[in-house]
Amino acid sequence: MATYKAIAATSQAILGLLTSAAAAPGGEFSGVQIKLFRGEDLQKPMSDGISLYLHRVVVSTEHRNRLPRRWPDGHVRRPAVPLDLHYLVNAWAPDAVKQQRLLGWCIRVLADTPTLPAGLLNHWGPEHDVFRPDETVEVLLEPLSTQDMSYVMEIGGASREVAATFVARVIELESLDLPPVGELVQTRDLQFDTAVAP
Repeated sequence: MATYKAIAATSQAILGLLTSAAAAPGGEFSGVQIKLFRGEDLQKPMSDGISLYLHRVVVSTEHRNRLPRRWPDGHVRRPAVPLDLHYLVNAWAPDAVKQQRLLGWCIRVLADTPTLPAGLLNHWGPEHDVFRPDETVEVLLEPLSTQDMSYVMEIGGASREVAATFVARVIELESLDLPPVGELVQTRDLQFDTAVAP
């Protein structure tokens, strides 16, 4: 299970995936700016490029009832917190045609890699051990609910441009708390008594 750094590592991996695809030889969008946005950045966006905005983090309902796990060192860790990360991907361009081409390209690149392996997830951040080697994250297109759409449009202010929404599932944040482990039982002292008949 991933450490608490997994949310940032997932965002950086998606940015890295798009950046690598844009840098492919002969591509139409070579050198395009691809950036992670905060809410306020949507109000003053770039003139040309792609923005990735994490607008919602929720507990994954499908994986929330996990039991504590015993690790190889004998420690029992608290259950992981399984999260789904919801992203808004905007394409910014000086004209509508380029903007729509850029958004279509972005959707295709993310759809072509629906599962991010640990090697990719660990590659783009400052730490390279956030995810275990057997962990993956799914990235899927997801429709935005009316409530979420109004929330995002409120944050974006006047910059209400066409966008695509994705969900990254399931990022499991492991606990850093290690409950104390008792010593292993070495001997047992059993005492028996004779039952007296009434």
